[in-house]
Amino acid sequence: MPGSAHVDTFCRDHLPPPDRQPEFLFDRPELHYPERLNCAEELLEGAIRRFGPDRPCLRGPEETLTYGELSARSNRIAHVLVDDFGLRPGNRVLLRGPNNPWTVAAWLAVVKAGGVAVTVMPLLRAKEIAELVTLTAADLVVTDHRFTADLPEHLPTLTYGGPGPDDLVARCPSKEDSFTCVDTAADDVVLLAPTSGTTGRPKATMHYHRDVLACADTFARHVLKPVADDVFTGTPPIGFTFGLGGLVVFPLRFGASTFLVERATPEELADTVARHGVTVLFTAPTAYKAMLAAGKAGQLAGLRRCVSAGEHLPAATWEHFRRETGLRIINGIGGTELLHIFISAADDDIRPGATGRVVPGFHAAVLDEDGEPVPDGMPGRLAVKGPTGCRYLADDRQLDYVRDGWNLTGDRYVRDEDGYFWFQARDDDMIVSAGYNIAGPEVENALLEHPDVAETAVVAAPDPDRGMIAHAFVVLADGVAGDEAKAAELQAFVKSVIAPYKYPRRVEFVAELPRTPSGKVQRYRLRARVRDAASGIPPGSALIP
Repeated sequence: MPGSAHVDTFCRDHLPPPDRQPEFLFDRPELHYPERLNCAEELLEGAIRRFGPDRPCLRGPEETLTYGELSARSNRIAHVLVDDFGLRPGNRVLLRGPNNPWTVAAWLAVVKAGGVAVTVMPLLRAKEIAELVTLTAADLVVTDHRFTADLPEHLPTLTYGGPGPDDLVARCPSKEDSFTCVDTAADDVVLLAPTSGTTGRPKATMHYHRDVLACADTFARHVLKPVADDVFTGTPPIGFTFGLGGLVVFPLRFGASTFLVERATPEELADTVARHGVTVLFTAPTAYKAMLAAGKAGQLAGLRRCVSAGEHLPAATWEHFRRETGLRIINGIGGTELLHIFISAADDDIRPGATGRVVPGFHAAVLDEDGEPVPDGMPGRLAVKGPTGCRYLADDRQLDYVRDGWNLTGDRYVRDEDGYFWFQARDDDMIVSAGYNIAGPEVENALLEHPDVAETAVVAAPDPDRGMIAHAFVVLADGVAGDEAKAAELQAFVKSVIAPYKYPRRVEFVAELPRTPSGKVQRYRLRARVRDAASGIPPGSALIP
C-alpha cells in the first residue's frame, strides 16, 4: 500500500484479500485516527505530553519506572535492535518473556522501530514455538534470559536480564536515550497475535497500529473508565491480547500505572492488590473464585474495578464475589481476532449473568445459520463488527470467521429486548442428546453452584443410544472424595437446578483441567479424551445411567 513504512512487506503481502476482511466501522469521533500513526509513540510519548515524564508507569518487585524512564529505556532498546541487529520496518520480532518492565519496554521498542511484534506465552515449548516461527517468518527473537530453552537455533537471539556483555541490559547504557519513531501508517501491521490454542492448530491474527488504540478508545474509555491515578495489575500474560490491553495499552493510554507480576497464585494476587494499592484488576473467573475460597476478600477492599474475560463468568461466581467484597466484576467477551473486549457492562449497567451490551464503537447481532437476524430472545450465532476485526495471517479459516462483513465469534448468544447479550455456548459446546440441545456452559454453571465443585468443564461424549451425552469433568474442592456416590449427588443437584434432561450422564473426577497459558480450558483435549475412551469408561470416572 502506498504510504506504508514497511520495507519488509511480508505482513502486507499476507493480509486476507479485501473482500474476505470484515467491514470496519469508525462511527465515533475518538476512532478517527491520523493516516500516519505509530501506536507506541502515541501511547508512551503521548502520555508524557499529557501527564509529564515523572508519573509512575511500570511498577514491579524490583524497580519502578516513570513514563520518562520507560521512554528512555525503550529508545535505547530500539537503537540496539536497529543498530546492532539490523531490524528493518516490517520485520517480525518474536518476544518471549514474563510480565516485567523489560518485556514491556522491549515490546514498545519493537513498535517504535517499525517492527511487528509476535509476543508469545513464556511457557510455550519447542514444537509450539517452531510452528509460530514458521507461520510468522520471524526474523529475530528477543527473550528473557530465563526462557532461552526451546528457541530455534537459526534465528538471531537477544536476551535480557542475564549476565554477559551481549545481554540487552548491558548493551543499553551505551545507546542514546532518544529515538525517532518510524513514521508508520495507521494501517501498517504492528502485531501478529497468536491464538491461545483452544483448537490445537495455531493461527495468527494481524492488527494495525490504529487497532491498538481502538481497543483502548472503546472498551477502556467507555466501560472501564480508568483515571490517571489508577494502579493496574493482573495475571494474563502480555502475550495474550487480554493482558496486552489490560496491563500495557490501557494504563498507558490514560496515564495510569501497572504493577507487573510475573507469576502469582490467587492468594498472592490478592496480597499484591492490598500491598501495592491496586485499583484495577484483570484476571480470570477461576482466580476470582479462588481468592474468595482462600479467605482473601478483605485484601481486595482497595479495588475500584475488576475485569473478567477469557472464559465465561458464571453468575454464581459474580454473585458470590459481590456478596463478599461489594465489588461488581466487569464481565466481557473479546477475542484475539478483534484484539479485546467488544461486549461488556459496568456499574449499574450490569445484569448478573449477562455478558453485557455492545461496547460503544462496535455493533453486534445474533444471526441464524443463513446469516439473518433472529428475534430477541432467540439463540443464534454472535456476529460483531467495529473498528477492529479478524485478519488471519495466510489462513483459510478466514472464510469461516468472516461472513458478509461480520466477525462470527463462534459463540451462541441470546439478546434480550434491552440489548443485553446472554451467553449460551460455544458453537462446539452445544450437545445434541436424544434430540435435545444442551449447552455445556449451562451445565457447568449448575455444577459450580454445588459447594464441593471447584472447577468443571462439560463436553459432548459419544453414546450409542442418545448420539451424544453431557460428560462432566469435575475438579472437587480440597478434601472431597470423588466416587460414584458423589457423582450421583452432583447429578441429582444439577437436576434440581436446571431441566433434568440436561444433567451430565457421565461425571469424571480429575485433579485439574487442561488449560492454555492464558487460562482457557482446552476443551479440544477433553473431547479427544472422551472420543478415545468411547469404547469404555476412563479410569477414575463414574457413569450413572
